[in-house]
Parts: sequence; structure tokens; C-alpha cells
Amino acid sequence: MGGVIAGFAVITCVIATGYVLGRRGLLGSNGPEILTRLAFHVATPALLFETMARADLRVLVSGQVLITALTTFAVAALYCAVAALRRWPAGESTVGAMCACYVNAGNLGIPISAYVLGDASIVAPVILFQLLVVSPIALTALEVLSAPAGSAPGQRRGVIRMLTTPVRNPIVIGSLGGVAVAASGVRLPAPVLEPFHLVGAMSVPAVLLAFGMSLRGSAVLSREHDRLPVLVAVVFKIAVQPLVAWALGAGVFHLPRAALFAVVVTSALPSAQNLYAYASRYATGTRIARESILISTLAAAPVLVIVAALLG
Repeated sequence: MGGVIAGFAVITCVIATGYVLGRRGLLGSNGPEILTRLAFHVATPALLFETMARADLRVLVSGQVLITALTTFAVAALYCAVAALRRWPAGESTVGAMCACYVNAGNLGIPISAYVLGDASIVAPVILFQLLVVSPIALTALEVLSAPAGSAPGQRRGVIRMLTTPVRNPIVIGSLGGVAVAASGVRLPAPVLEPFHLVGAMSVPAVLLAFGMSLRGSAVLSREHDRLPVLVAVVFKIAVQPLVAWALGAGVFHLPRAALFAVVVTSALPSAQNLYAYASRYATGTRIARESILISTLAAAPVLVIVAALLG
């Protein structure tokens, strides 16, 4: 259980630091917005380019990726069905669907895979799938449905602009650029990758600090807002997604016990913190993202312990 505890402890410390920064006002009232813009436009694209450029793309062709894909799309579809029935706004529903199925495979998945599953590379296919498939789809939807911060709501976009949305997104550009390098077989020298490494290292801390700062003065599950979108996202993320992964892995694909354990553990990870940066960038669903991430992160620890006890 050391990996679970260590992973959550690191994230908690950085988020708490951001909360203190927000309380003291050391970065000003626009601090969270500046940090999220820095992460979205600069640091995260650099991190993803370096990660993808070094990646072995063959891991995408595996049973784990197929189960992850089926589970992700099934949970997202379930959330969207609930949102349609409840007539929630489309932009907020997109953020909620991401919170329900997009796992924290990076800064939590890696240490948990290393200490709980014994192999940090197990989470690599999940990271690649989310970066190359889920993120472009979700970000395109947010671009189409939501006006970015500073834009007029409901702004019309031309057909060409809408169709080229994915290739104009800095996160997608960074990911696809790295994939192109990896697919070409070219190994970039260390001096070339070093600037991407240095800038990309800001991504996770910037997002976590901004998230912590956003918690200042924010009531969780306040009665002033509809709490159901958050509650549905958290239940789907922490309970439904790992159950669907277990059902597919055990009942359909008949995975060996070790492989089934790995699939369920990665599915039980909480919502990724970078979803808050996405929601902030497009000025929609920020409350849903913030509260879903916070609650799912707190709830994931006991869930992962239970999964480890049952399947480990």
C-alpha cells in the first residue's frame, strides 16, 4: 500500500501549497488563471511532446488498451445519457463526462503502478490512449460547445475553423508532434529534448497549485448549485468504471488474475487534475471539475485498498 499512500501524499502536499498561496494572495487574484494558461499553452504541450517522442507506440496494441477504451467510452456515454435526461448544459456535461472516465494516470498512476503493481510501465498504454484519443475528442467538443475565456458566449465558428479545431489545440499539437517523432524511429538527442523537459516539468506542479488556489473560498457540494452532476461523475469514476473494467476483463476477455488486477487498479484511479485546466481554459464546468477531482481523489484511496485486497 506504500504506492497508494506515497502518490496521494505528494499530490496533497502540492495542492495544500497552492491553497496557502491562494489564502495569502501571493500570486494575486489572477494567479490560478495564469497558472492554468501556462500549463495549457506551454508546459503541458512540452511535456506531452517529450513523453510521446520517447514512447513505444506498440503498447497501444494490447488487450489492456482495448478494455480501457471500452470502459472509458461506456462510462462517458452513461454520463452523457444522464446529462441528456436531466438537460444539463452541453459544455458542463462534457467536463462531467471527462471527470467520470478520465483517470489520473500520470502523477498518481505511475507511482501506484510502480509500488502496487510492481511495474510503472503498466500505466503507459492508458496514458497514451487518453492523450491520443480521449483528449483530442473532449477538447474538440469543448472548443465547439464552449467559448474560451475572454470570448463572447455563443460565438459562431466557420466550418473550416470547426473542422481544424483538433490541430489548433496546443495539447493535441504537442501530443501528435511527439507521436510523429516516435513513429519515424528518430531518436532526438538529449540537448534537443532538454528544453521540452525543463518546460514540461512545470505542467503537473502548475496544475496542482492552480487547483489548490481555486479551493480557497470554494464550498464543496454547496446547496447553491446542482450537486447531482458532481455526485454522478464521482460515483461513475470511483465505482462504476472499475466495476465495468472488472466485468469486461473477467467475463469477456478472461484476463489472468495479474492482468485483471492491473486493469481494475488503473480504472479506479481518480479524475485527472489536468481536467480542471481544460475546464478553466474553456470557462465551463470549472466547479464540476474542481469538486469531482477533489472528492474522487479523497475517495480513491480506500477504493484502491479494497481492490488490492480483493484482486491483489
